[in-house]
Amino acid sequence: MRSLFPVTDLTTGATAPTTRATGPAATGAHAGSGDHGHGHDRARDREWTLDELADAYAYPEQDGPWLRANMVSTLDGAAQHDGRSQGISCASDMRIFGTLRGLADVVIAGAETVRLEGYRPARARDAFAARRAAAGQGPAPAIAVVSGSMDLDFSLPLFTEPLVPTLVLTGAGAPPARIDAARRAGAEVVIAGEGARVDPVRAVRELADRGLTRLLTEGGPRLLGQFVAAGVLDEMCLTLSPMLTAGDAQRIAGGPSVAVPERFALASLLEEAGFLFTRYRRI
Repeated sequence: MRSLFPVTDLTTGATAPTTRATGPAATGAHAGSGDHGHGHDRARDREWTLDELADAYAYPEQDGPWLRANMVSTLDGAAQHDGRSQGISCASDMRIFGTLRGLADVVIAGAETVRLEGYRPARARDAFAARRAAAGQGPAPAIAVVSGSMDLDFSLPLFTEPLVPTLVLTGAGAPPARIDAARRAGAEVVIAGEGARVDPVRAVRELADRGLTRLLTEGGPRLLGQFVAAGVLDEMCLTLSPMLTAGDAQRIAGGPSVAVPERFALASLLEEAGFLFTRYRRI
Protein backbone atom coordinates (compact mmCIF):
# COMPACT_ATOMS: atom_id res chain seq x y z
CA MET A 1 0.00 0.00 0.00
CA ARG A 2 1.19 3.49 -0.78
CA SER A 3 -0.11 6.99 -0.19
CA LEU A 4 -0.91 8.92 -3.36
CA PHE A 5 -2.24 11.88 -1.36
CA PRO A 6 -0.88 13.38 0.76
CA VAL A 7 2.52 12.60 -0.72
CA THR A 8 5.47 12.38 1.67
CA ASP A 9 9.03 11.10 1.46
CA LEU A 10 9.74 8.30 3.93
CA THR A 11 13.30 9.35 4.65
CA THR A 12 12.73 13.05 5.33
CA GLY A 13 9.01 13.43 5.96
CA ALA A 14 8.94 16.22 3.39
CA THR A 15 6.56 16.53 0.50
CA ALA A 16 7.92 14.61 -2.47
CA PRO A 17 7.12 14.37 -6.19
CA THR A 18 4.33 11.91 -6.92
CA THR A 19 6.59 9.66 -8.96
CA ARG A 20 8.78 9.03 -5.90
CA ALA A 21 6.05 8.71 -3.30
CA THR A 22 4.94 6.00 -0.96
CA GLY A 23 3.03 6.27 2.26
CA PRO A 24 4.30 5.56 5.76
CA ALA A 25 4.01 1.91 4.86
CA ALA A 26 3.17 -0.18 1.83
CA THR A 27 2.99 -3.73 0.54
CA GLY A 28 4.92 -5.24 -2.33
CA ALA A 29 1.89 -6.60 -4.16
CA HIS A 30 2.19 -4.22 -7.11
CA ALA A 31 3.53 -6.57 -9.77
CA GLY A 32 1.26 -6.15 -12.74
CA SER A 33 -0.54 -3.19 -11.18
CA GLY A 34 0.56 -0.74 -13.85
CA ASP A 35 3.63 0.69 -12.05
CA HIS A 36 6.34 -0.09 -14.60
CA GLY A 37 9.46 1.85 -13.79
CA HIS A 38 8.00 5.34 -13.50
CA GLY A 39 10.19 6.27 -10.55
CA HIS A 40 8.31 4.46 -7.77
CA ASP A 41 10.75 2.96 -5.26
CA ARG A 42 9.46 -0.57 -4.74
CA ALA A 43 12.06 -1.27 -2.02
CA ARG A 44 9.98 0.90 0.30
CA ASP A 45 6.82 -1.15 -0.17
CA ARG A 46 5.54 -3.05 2.86
CA GLU A 47 2.25 -3.78 4.56
CA TRP A 48 0.90 -0.96 6.71
CA THR A 49 0.62 -1.79 10.38
CA LEU A 50 -2.72 -1.39 12.10
CA ASP A 51 -1.22 1.46 14.14
CA GLU A 52 -0.30 3.30 10.94
CA LEU A 53 -3.76 2.75 9.52
CA ALA A 54 -5.30 3.96 12.78
CA ASP A 55 -3.18 7.12 12.64
CA ALA A 56 -4.18 7.70 9.03
CA TYR A 57 -7.90 7.34 9.82
CA ALA A 58 -7.99 9.00 13.24
CA TYR A 59 -11.14 10.95 14.04
CA PRO A 60 -10.66 14.73 14.22
CA GLU A 61 -10.62 16.31 17.66
CA GLN A 62 -13.86 18.20 18.16
CA ASP A 63 -16.65 18.66 20.69
CA GLY A 64 -19.60 17.32 18.70
CA PRO A 65 -20.30 14.09 16.83
CA TRP A 66 -18.45 13.11 13.65
CA LEU A 67 -20.22 10.77 11.25
CA ARG A 68 -18.13 8.90 8.71
CA ALA A 69 -19.26 6.32 6.19
CA ASN A 70 -17.31 3.33 4.93
CA MET A 71 -18.39 1.87 1.60
CA VAL A 72 -16.97 0.03 -1.41
CA SER A 73 -17.88 0.52 -5.06
CA THR A 74 -16.85 -1.00 -8.38
CA LEU A 75 -15.72 1.10 -11.32
CA ASP A 76 -19.25 1.02 -12.71
CA GLY A 77 -20.84 2.08 -9.43
CA ALA A 78 -22.01 -1.23 -7.93
CA ALA A 79 -22.00 -1.35 -4.14
CA GLN A 80 -22.63 -5.11 -4.07
CA HIS A 81 -22.25 -8.31 -6.06
CA ASP A 82 -24.82 -11.04 -5.53
CA GLY A 83 -26.30 -8.90 -2.78
CA ARG A 84 -23.14 -8.58 -0.68
CA SER A 85 -20.09 -6.32 -0.63
CA GLN A 86 -17.52 -9.05 0.03
CA GLY A 87 -17.19 -10.03 -3.63
CA ILE A 88 -15.91 -6.58 -4.64
CA SER A 89 -13.61 -6.12 -1.63
CA CYS A 90 -10.04 -7.27 -0.89
CA ALA A 91 -7.84 -8.08 2.10
CA SER A 92 -6.56 -4.52 2.52
CA ASP A 93 -10.09 -3.15 2.30
CA MET A 94 -11.05 -5.49 5.14
CA ARG A 95 -8.07 -4.29 7.20
CA ILE A 96 -9.27 -0.72 6.78
CA PHE A 97 -12.81 -1.89 7.58
CA GLY A 98 -11.51 -3.37 10.84
CA THR A 99 -9.46 -0.28 11.62
CA LEU A 100 -12.44 2.04 11.19
CA ARG A 101 -14.42 -0.16 13.55
CA GLY A 102 -11.50 -0.17 15.98
CA LEU A 103 -11.67 3.64 16.16
CA ALA A 104 -15.45 4.07 16.37
CA ASP A 105 -17.73 4.41 19.38
CA VAL A 106 -20.66 2.99 17.44
CA VAL A 107 -21.27 1.32 14.08
CA ILE A 108 -24.61 2.25 12.49
CA ALA A 109 -26.21 -0.09 9.98
CA GLY A 110 -29.61 -0.47 8.38
CA ALA A 111 -31.68 -3.54 9.21
CA GLU A 112 -31.48 -4.92 5.67
CA THR A 113 -27.68 -4.67 5.67
CA VAL A 114 -27.56 -6.40 9.06
CA ARG A 115 -29.61 -9.26 7.62
CA LEU A 116 -27.78 -9.57 4.28
CA GLU A 117 -24.26 -9.27 5.69
CA GLY A 118 -24.94 -11.47 8.73
CA TYR A 119 -23.87 -8.89 11.31
CA ARG A 120 -22.42 -10.13 14.56
CA PRO A 121 -21.30 -8.14 17.63
CA ALA A 122 -18.12 -6.12 17.16
CA ARG A 123 -15.22 -7.83 18.87
CA ALA A 124 -12.47 -6.44 21.06
CA ARG A 125 -9.10 -6.41 19.32
CA ASP A 126 -5.78 -6.22 21.14
CA ALA A 127 -4.37 -4.00 18.39
CA PHE A 128 -6.73 -1.18 19.36
CA ALA A 129 -7.08 -1.83 23.11
CA ALA A 130 -4.59 0.79 24.32
CA ARG A 131 -5.83 3.39 21.84
CA ARG A 132 -9.44 2.84 22.88
CA ALA A 133 -8.61 2.94 26.58
CA ALA A 134 -6.72 6.22 26.15
CA ALA A 135 -9.75 7.68 24.35
CA GLY A 136 -12.11 6.56 27.12
CA GLN A 137 -13.83 4.02 24.87
CA GLY A 138 -15.14 0.57 25.73
CA PRO A 139 -13.42 -2.58 24.48
CA ALA A 140 -15.43 -2.63 21.22
CA PRO A 141 -17.85 -0.35 19.41
CA ALA A 142 -21.57 -0.79 19.90
CA ILE A 143 -23.66 -1.81 16.89
CA ALA A 144 -26.69 0.41 16.26
CA VAL A 145 -29.33 -1.10 13.96
CA VAL A 146 -31.74 1.30 12.24
CA SER A 147 -35.20 -0.24 11.85
CA GLY A 148 -38.58 1.44 11.76
CA SER A 149 -40.50 -1.83 11.70
CA MET A 150 -38.28 -3.60 14.27
CA ASP A 151 -38.47 -6.68 12.04
CA LEU A 152 -35.33 -8.20 13.54
CA ASP A 153 -34.38 -11.60 14.92
CA PHE A 154 -33.57 -10.83 18.53
CA SER A 155 -32.31 -14.37 19.16
CA LEU A 156 -29.20 -13.71 17.05
CA PRO A 157 -25.77 -13.24 18.73
CA LEU A 158 -25.83 -9.57 17.69
CA PHE A 159 -28.45 -9.06 20.40
CA THR A 160 -27.72 -11.86 22.86
CA GLU A 161 -23.90 -11.94 22.97
CA PRO A 162 -22.44 -8.42 22.46
CA LEU A 163 -19.57 -7.05 24.55
CA VAL A 164 -21.56 -3.82 24.76
CA PRO A 165 -25.33 -3.76 24.34
CA THR A 166 -26.60 -3.47 20.77
CA LEU A 167 -28.76 -0.43 20.13
CA VAL A 168 -31.88 -0.35 17.96
CA LEU A 169 -32.76 3.05 16.50
CA THR A 170 -36.44 3.30 15.69
CA GLY A 171 -39.38 5.68 15.63
CA ALA A 172 -41.96 6.43 18.30
CA GLY A 173 -44.56 4.55 16.28
CA ALA A 174 -42.68 1.25 16.22
CA PRO A 175 -44.74 -1.80 17.30
CA PRO A 176 -44.71 -1.90 21.13
CA ALA A 177 -44.42 -5.69 21.15
CA ARG A 178 -41.25 -5.52 19.06
CA ILE A 179 -39.80 -2.83 21.34
CA ASP A 180 -40.47 -5.08 24.33
CA ALA A 181 -38.87 -8.05 22.52
CA ALA A 182 -35.76 -6.02 21.79
CA ARG A 183 -35.43 -4.94 25.40
CA ARG A 184 -35.96 -8.48 26.69
CA ALA A 185 -33.11 -9.60 24.43
CA GLY A 186 -30.81 -7.01 26.05
CA ALA A 187 -30.86 -4.37 23.32
CA GLU A 188 -31.15 -0.68 24.10
CA VAL A 189 -34.01 0.86 22.15
CA VAL A 190 -33.41 4.46 21.08
CA ILE A 191 -36.40 6.47 19.87
CA ALA A 192 -35.06 8.73 17.14
CA GLY A 193 -38.08 9.84 15.14
CA GLU A 194 -41.82 10.23 14.94
CA GLY A 195 -44.08 7.54 13.55
CA ALA A 196 -42.10 4.56 12.27
CA ARG A 197 -39.44 6.68 10.59
CA VAL A 198 -35.95 7.30 12.00
CA ASP A 199 -34.84 10.91 11.59
CA PRO A 200 -31.10 10.93 10.66
CA VAL A 201 -30.47 14.24 12.46
CA ARG A 202 -32.12 13.01 15.63
CA ALA A 203 -30.35 9.64 15.40
CA VAL A 204 -26.96 11.35 15.40
CA ARG A 205 -28.02 13.58 18.30
CA GLU A 206 -29.40 10.70 20.37
CA LEU A 207 -26.18 8.71 19.97
CA ALA A 208 -24.03 11.74 20.81
CA ASP A 209 -26.14 12.35 23.95
CA ARG A 210 -25.09 8.86 25.05
CA GLY A 211 -21.42 9.76 24.63
CA LEU A 212 -21.14 8.03 21.26
CA THR A 213 -19.60 10.79 19.16
CA ARG A 214 -17.24 8.82 16.89
CA LEU A 215 -19.87 7.51 14.52
CA LEU A 216 -19.34 5.05 11.67
CA THR A 217 -22.02 3.95 9.22
CA GLU A 218 -21.53 0.95 6.95
CA GLY A 219 -24.78 1.52 5.07
CA GLY A 220 -26.56 0.09 3.37
CA PRO A 221 -27.23 2.39 0.45
CA ARG A 222 -30.68 3.49 1.61
CA LEU A 223 -29.44 4.46 5.09
CA LEU A 224 -26.41 6.26 3.68
CA GLY A 225 -28.67 8.13 1.27
CA GLN A 226 -30.77 9.31 4.21
CA PHE A 227 -27.71 10.60 6.05
CA VAL A 228 -26.55 12.40 2.90
CA ALA A 229 -29.96 13.96 2.23
CA ALA A 230 -30.16 15.13 5.86
CA GLY A 231 -26.75 16.81 5.61
CA VAL A 232 -25.23 15.01 8.60
CA LEU A 233 -22.46 13.04 6.88
CA ASP A 234 -19.04 14.51 7.73
CA GLU A 235 -16.70 12.06 6.01
CA MET A 236 -16.80 9.41 3.30
CA CYS A 237 -14.28 6.56 3.27
CA LEU A 238 -14.80 4.94 -0.11
CA THR A 239 -12.89 2.01 -1.56
CA LEU A 240 -12.90 2.04 -5.36
CA SER A 241 -12.63 -1.56 -6.52
CA PRO A 242 -10.96 -2.17 -9.92
CA MET A 243 -13.84 -4.37 -11.05
CA LEU A 244 -16.76 -4.11 -13.45
CA THR A 245 -19.98 -5.95 -12.66
CA ALA A 246 -22.72 -4.48 -14.90
CA GLY A 247 -26.14 -5.72 -13.76
CA ASP A 248 -28.49 -3.69 -11.59
CA ALA A 249 -26.68 -3.62 -8.23
CA GLN A 250 -27.34 -0.68 -5.92
CA ARG A 251 -25.09 2.36 -5.76
CA ILE A 252 -23.47 3.20 -2.42
CA ALA A 253 -26.27 5.68 -1.65
CA GLY A 254 -29.90 5.72 -2.67
CA GLY A 255 -33.20 7.27 -1.66
CA PRO A 256 -33.99 10.98 -1.64
CA SER A 257 -31.78 13.34 -3.61
CA VAL A 258 -30.33 16.64 -2.40
CA ALA A 259 -31.35 19.92 -4.02
CA VAL A 260 -27.73 20.94 -4.54
CA PRO A 261 -24.90 18.35 -4.58
CA GLU A 262 -22.70 18.77 -1.52
CA ARG A 263 -18.98 19.21 -2.14
CA PHE A 264 -16.42 17.17 -0.18
CA ALA A 265 -12.62 17.62 -0.20
CA LEU A 266 -10.08 14.83 -0.64
CA ALA A 267 -8.34 14.14 2.69
CA SER A 268 -6.24 11.12 1.73
CA LEU A 269 -5.79 8.57 -1.04
CA LEU A 270 -4.12 5.18 -0.66
CA GLU A 271 -3.54 2.54 -3.34
CA GLU A 272 -2.80 -1.15 -3.48
CA ALA A 273 -3.06 -3.55 -6.42
CA GLY A 274 -5.37 -1.18 -8.26
CA PHE A 275 -7.73 -0.63 -5.32
CA LEU A 276 -8.05 3.03 -4.29
CA PHE A 277 -8.84 3.80 -0.67
CA THR A 278 -10.21 7.33 -0.59
CA ARG A 279 -11.19 9.59 2.29
CA TYR A 280 -13.24 12.74 1.68
CA ARG A 281 -14.36 15.32 4.25
CA ARG A 282 -17.11 17.88 4.16
CA ILE A 283 -15.84 21.31 3.08
